[in-house]
Amino acid sequence: MTASGFSFSAALASAQTEKTSSLSTTEPQPAVPKAGGFSFAKVLATAQTDKPLNATSTTAKSTGFSMAGALSSLGAKANALETKSVNAAKLLAADNWLRGEVILRCVEKWHETHDVVSFRFQGIEPVKFNYKPGQFITFKLEIDGKPVYRSYTIASSPSRPYSLIVTIKKIDGGLVSNYLADQLNVDDEVTVVGPDGAFNLIDIQADKYLFLSAGSGVTPMYSMSRWLCDTTVGSDIAFVHSARSAEDIIFAETMATMAARCNSLALSYVLEDDSAKQQVVDRHPNIQCESGRLDIAKLTALVPDFQTRTVFICGPEPYMAAVKSMLQQAQFNMANFYQESFATAPKTASNKRSLSPSEHVASGGFMLKIAGKDFPIGSDQTLLEGIESEGLPIIAACRNGVCGACKCQVTEGSVTTSSTATLTADEIAAGFVLACSTVITSDVSLTL
Repeated sequence: MTASGFSFSAALASAQTEKTSSLSTTEPQPAVPKAGGFSFAKVLATAQTDKPLNATSTTAKSTGFSMAGALSSLGAKANALETKSVNAAKLLAADNWLRGEVILRCVEKWHETHDVVSFRFQGIEPVKFNYKPGQFITFKLEIDGKPVYRSYTIASSPSRPYSLIVTIKKIDGGLVSNYLADQLNVDDEVTVVGPDGAFNLIDIQADKYLFLSAGSGVTPMYSMSRWLCDTTVGSDIAFVHSARSAEDIIFAETMATMAARCNSLALSYVLEDDSAKQQVVDRHPNIQCESGRLDIAKLTALVPDFQTRTVFICGPEPYMAAVKSMLQQAQFNMANFYQESFATAPKTASNKRSLSPSEHVASGGFMLKIAGKDFPIGSDQTLLEGIESEGLPIIAACRNGVCGACKCQVTEGSVTTSSTATLTADEIAAGFVLACSTVITSDVSLTL
């Protein structure tokens, strides 16, 4: 007999099945009628699964079925699911996350390629993630007892605001990328700050887009493309991604699906190893594919009107330098060229004798005061280098005066700066600077 709710006959049959199977593994197992609602068999299975593997039975009572035990186990699991589940009503009513520190819980983790991992996060408290497509967040971590900060682009789109996706490529010897890829798992919590970054579709206006990326530099372009396809139907997008091989294409299937559904998105790949090129073309006939490395001939073939577009580029430094030079030689209007990059903090020499403050000042150096503490800083050091050399916490992503993550305020003293990107006129008037692009010219007091 089939029941839409609780089936007592099914429960008894299931109980008999499990009892019989515990005595003999050779006898046939009776069929159990299916239930569309509560399943007594699942209760029994849960109770059996929850028993320790090394448990031994000493009394007849412990070997039989316990209604109280089964229901207690089911209740505990239901409560656990209730705790982890997202309340839909609270989520819809959640406030926007505009900027600041927030604690996130990892709710999904998966591999994009053999060395690239994606994480989906939601807020510990329900929150709608409001950011500009292309921006990044900065993880505040503690690794081996030391605070570490590292910035990663948000791969998801604010058009889908109820979770954040961050995609991380493991780097040989990379402290943070390997830590996150190997140690961060579902249900773990992390603290992040953001969003930050002027490399985005809101601060940079365009009519026709050319997204150029290589390797994990695809992440901001993926976010931007998703945003445009979700919100601005008909956006004219040319997207050329370079990868070592077909197996190294990040977001391969989701990008192909997006391109198939969005007629105004022209997606192309440039593969150094073209052994699987034909497979890519056969599987996705609407995607163009070239072999080797991107050059002006390939770019012209893939995007004939590239000269009329606004270029957004992200990838390894050598790739971006080569593409920038290529476009300059092609007489491209570099006023329409925008790039994003994340650099690694430079190593500082450990064998150099530290000067005392008096020796430092006598040699022409200056003193930097932060939170009431004075320390020497070289006249040839940027504020960022001086702060990092003292082990003080500061967020730095691009290190090129572009992203704005290392913004800080000079309250006393004089400085020279080579970049004010992302700073407003009011911030500049209030003494805010980008630490990566600023050198002090006197003793300085600073607020981080």
